[in-house]
Amino acid sequence: MSAAGEVVVAADALGRRFGELTAVDGLSFEVRRGELFGLVGPDGAGKTTTLRMLAGVLPPSAGDARVRGHSVAREPEAVKPHLAYMAQRFGLYEDLTVRENLEFYADLYRVPKRERPARLQRLYHFSRLAEFQHRLAGALSGGMKQKLSLSCALVHHPELLLLDEPTFGVDPISRRDLWLIVHQMVAEGVTVIVSTSYLDEAERCDRVALLHQGRLLALDAPERLQRALPGTLLALTAADPRAARDALRAQPGVRRASLFGETLHVLLHPGVPAAAVRDALAAVGVEVHTLAPFAPSLEDVFLDLVAAAPDAAAGGRDG
Repeated sequence: MSAAGEVVVAADALGRRFGELTAVDGLSFEVRRGELFGLVGPDGAGKTTTLRMLAGVLPPSAGDARVRGHSVAREPEAVKPHLAYMAQRFGLYEDLTVRENLEFYADLYRVPKRERPARLQRLYHFSRLAEFQHRLAGALSGGMKQKLSLSCALVHHPELLLLDEPTFGVDPISRRDLWLIVHQMVAEGVTVIVSTSYLDEAERCDRVALLHQGRLLALDAPERLQRALPGTLLALTAADPRAARDALRAQPGVRRASLFGETLHVLLHPGVPAAAVRDALAAVGVEVHTLAPFAPSLEDVFLDLVAAAPDAAAGGRDG
């Protein structure tokens, strides 16, 4: 993805309210041609609402966004021919076969008849659904349904692909296959905006917008966000991980202590030595098994940003 590429999507103070609830609060960002852009955050972060506004199916309450120069607020119908939107519950027809679903969406998008055989063959190749083309969609596994949904969204070669949590609840093999298809589309110049609550998956994106309660916490390439995390991050295992977490949270040199399974991630303020962690735990009688610095994940970055937000609430995987 070229940083100098054409801007395909530009959001400017985009917002949406539902009564008293503000679901999206003043989002501004740009997405360029051929970019894989992630909207990342937990349930309630505003990801789906943002995608629905970009797709022209939900009008914004404030601000605007432009898709290929068309305003989603003033001319939503002009936006739709340029994109495909795959919702969490995509509209497959379960009483139609795999092939019949693809043919139906080809009709819907007015794909010329002469172009369909080559397009369908290509989609079968990506999705590995060729041997299942005569199976009813309702008889497919969850992962296969998602691959069929993505294939239906791609049948008309959209310039912009909006994917709302495409791998949610999908088995690991199908998840890998879905990402392979997405990366192939990006390599061919399709612009993709994908929402996900899986921060490990978000690291696949060129850039990510980290969202919390409808607001933008950070926007950058995942690796730059990870390098910018202040202080030293340590991985710690102890005889009593929860006691270790509680003790360290009370230490002034500790920015954050969170449990990831049985491992504790401890983020120290800049200049605080790792030995201070051992000393603090020894003082309360907690035995340390291992303690070592390691590179932060995007999840570590997100938890730190949420903790620093003005309305910070308890979150993450602290158990």
